[in-house]
Amino acid sequence: MKRIVTIQDFSCVGKCSLTSALPVISAAGVEACGIPTALLSNHTGFDTFYSRDLTEELPPIGAGLKRENITFDAIYTGYIASIHQMQLISDFIDEFGDDALIFVDPVMGDNGRIYSGLSSDYPEHIRKLCGRADILAPNVTEACLLLNKEYSPDISRGEIEQMLVELFSLCGKYAFITGVREGGNIGAVGYDGSEFHACFMPHEDIVCAGTGDILSAAFLGAVMRGADFNKALDIAVSFTYEAVRITENDPERRFYGVQFELALPYYIEKISEI
Repeated sequence: MKRIVTIQDFSCVGKCSLTSALPVISAAGVEACGIPTALLSNHTGFDTFYSRDLTEELPPIGAGLKRENITFDAIYTGYIASIHQMQLISDFIDEFGDDALIFVDPVMGDNGRIYSGLSSDYPEHIRKLCGRADILAPNVTEACLLLNKEYSPDISRGEIEQMLVELFSLCGKYAFITGVREGGNIGAVGYDGSEFHACFMPHEDIVCAGTGDILSAAFLGAVMRGADFNKALDIAVSFTYEAVRITENDPERRFYGVQFELALPYYIEKISEI
């Protein structure tokens, strides 16, 4: 069985980051290991929350895993709260990444804006971490921030493809951009160095947290089960759409995040076809 370690924050309540990534990876039939960068009582969309920073715990966790000779087939990073954490995660990649696929989801913004609490030089620093990756998975906003380009909600397919060429030069195996809109559809476009691949679904006009997290986890889970990158992107986008469609039917619970749990049978079925 393949083993993925994902390094990001953990919210006790609210469907995002580790809370979402671990069950989706497990549903792919892949061992899911998590290293929390912070512990939150609930996700930050609530009016109040308690947060415990775990930055100083990262080196001893890595040391403990090293003593046990534990290895990973993939290292997957999500939201990283500080530049200091980026350096510690880069150190972790040095220790465990020789034979692992490195997947970086540079979580730092949406809708044209960087997340509050992140410094103005955050994109510059996370770009260095992206240079350690085999696969990059930003949304449109994050791609613009990484490449120092002006964001537009009406960005063209040609501009998306040009950004993918630049992102691919950072990682070298595969890059894809999520949240791409075309007409009444939304989806992702990927690039493997020779050709582009797009997958779109009807755009549902609802807002729910965690869609990017489950898409990234679903993509990497599919790759670990043997899917090529384009097939994995198709599976991840369609699974995310199914989860959003289900969430649309329960508006009182949307605030807690996308209801991916009820879409897991769909994902498992798609994985079984690989």
